[in-house]
Amino acid sequence: MSSAVTTENTSWLTFICKACGLLYKEEEGDPDSGLAPGTRFEDIPEDWFCPLCGVTKADFVLHLVIDKKQLAKNSTSEDKNFLRSNYSDVVIIGAGKAGWEAAKAIRELTDDLSISIVTGCNGEVYEKPQLSNALVKKIQVDRLVLQSGEQAAKQLGVKLFSSTHAVHISPTMQQLRTTKGVFKYKYLVIAHGAKPVRHPLLSAQDCWHVNHLSAYRELRKMLDGKKSEIVIVGAGLIGCELANDLALAGHQVSLLDASQRPLAHLIPEAASTALMTSWEALNIQFHGEQQILKMTHLEGKKILSMQSGLELKVDEIVLCMGLQPDSSIAKSAGIEWNQGISVDPKTLKTNIENVFALGDCISVEGKVSRYIEPIMRQAQVIASQIAGDQTILFSSNNSPIRIKTSSLPMRLEGVIEKQGEWRISKAKEEKVHAKWQMTHWSKNQVSALLELG
Repeated sequence: MSSAVTTENTSWLTFICKACGLLYKEEEGDPDSGLAPGTRFEDIPEDWFCPLCGVTKADFVLHLVIDKKQLAKNSTSEDKNFLRSNYSDVVIIGAGKAGWEAAKAIRELTDDLSISIVTGCNGEVYEKPQLSNALVKKIQVDRLVLQSGEQAAKQLGVKLFSSTHAVHISPTMQQLRTTKGVFKYKYLVIAHGAKPVRHPLLSAQDCWHVNHLSAYRELRKMLDGKKSEIVIVGAGLIGCELANDLALAGHQVSLLDASQRPLAHLIPEAASTALMTSWEALNIQFHGEQQILKMTHLEGKKILSMQSGLELKVDEIVLCMGLQPDSSIAKSAGIEWNQGISVDPKTLKTNIENVFALGDCISVEGKVSRYIEPIMRQAQVIASQIAGDQTILFSSNNSPIRIKTSSLPMRLEGVIEKQGEWRISKAKEEKVHAKWQMTHWSKNQVSALLELG
């Protein structure tokens, strides 16, 4: 690929992916893709693709640097007017479940505050948990959309800035820099969620993620009318639910995980065994203790080779390896980070005045939560804080976890302690679909209850 630029005192440029917000910095290059540090954007081959989301070079644009001299050169008159005039009492970063719930909760308490939502997506309102079981419920993708971003914004009386990526927070000036200009705020709410974990040996171009409706929509288009061979990497909650859903739709599914069994971090071995037994009626093959060695292409198929010697020839690869919040926007403001944006466990304030956070991107006393239930309560707490009510505080309740594998649904309550053991209190193992329970005992007390069926 392209050679590095070696001229000293070079004015390096930065380009941003319009699809996912990834920054390509000429000074740093992209060594993983063969682009040495100093590779000019114009010298990048046209078939190069974004290492995060897989779109091509054509989907990158010059990244705006908020500097008066640069603005005079690069900005249109419309951009300049935008920069001078855009102020909101509350600016929310992100238009997922957390962002919209925050806007809704604030609006329910007051009509006086102006609210702007900045988001890299189009702001569609939908329920993300449905992405892992929409096929079995025969829900068309368009029916998953509850409201368009424009409809939701109009209903709540907020301004929506879609396809706009947050880049930098200036706490002293109370400004948010974005790819479309600068927003001034009184209160800032960070709700940008978390991004899927990538596999270091698999390119974004060769894999699917289902963490967002736009990606799920494209996957459904690809699978429509076909019976495909699919490998899912990651046998956690989403991986197992999606495997179940795709198999019931007639696809042949291979489910891979580094652990010996599915849902190993969440349920006991007997429950994992029961789940795999329920999959015998479906076209799901679980492969545990697997590490991907490489991926190659052959005759339109993708070949996954494992360190164990296992080789899978498939049509599509779906990654379900968990989520990781992006720390860059928080760290740009000096916001404390501990597995996520560190927030006060009661008020959800960050260490920066008038800056709050909620949803997948936060950690409460070092613990993260990737579930939907706390989000509405978090939004209500933040809205109350902004409205001046200090009496409503957040509590990290241990809400039940529903595992939506229709072949064997499960419901988990409580906390699984490191020290303890599981006991089957009622079992009809000859009938996997019959209800039975497993109880987790810790220090002679019940700490968790798992109901199957």
